[in-house]
Amino acid sequence: MLLNISYNRSKTKEKIDNEVGRPFTLLDRMKLNGTGSPKLHITDTSIDIHNLLVLDNNANTCNVEMRPKGIIVMFRSLLETYALVIPYYKLHLYKGKAEEYSIYKDHSKIKVKANTPAIHKYFKKILDYKSDNAPTQIEDL
Repeated sequence: MLLNISYNRSKTKEKIDNEVGRPFTLLDRMKLNGTGSPKLHITDTSIDIHNLLVLDNNANTCNVEMRPKGIIVMFRSLLETYALVIPYYKLHLYKGKAEEYSIYKDHSKIKVKANTPAIHKYFKKILDYKSDNAPTQIEDL
């Protein structure tokens, strides 16, 4: 779900909270050593996101926020802030090249450059949290 989150609208906030849960509490954020990513440079996107990013000449960057039931990828274009809301059951995270991660949800994708150890550590944290809190699979029984 791609949303414009520039304005404080209760319906938009409610949609996001229903999809990926409310933000972590302060204690939970401290246990996870933070839930937000460093600044990520976008290298490639799907066509719907690309059409938003080409509207201005700024550097294409984003950041990722972890939530209890998913992640939110946020980026800016033309003084507006957009969010790609991805629940964990629809999240596909791939490490294609040595310094690039791909974030997929259905038909939407964002590829980001991972040129520092902090970025690799953050994506590992997302994958670990996703696997630790996933529902029990049949193979596990």
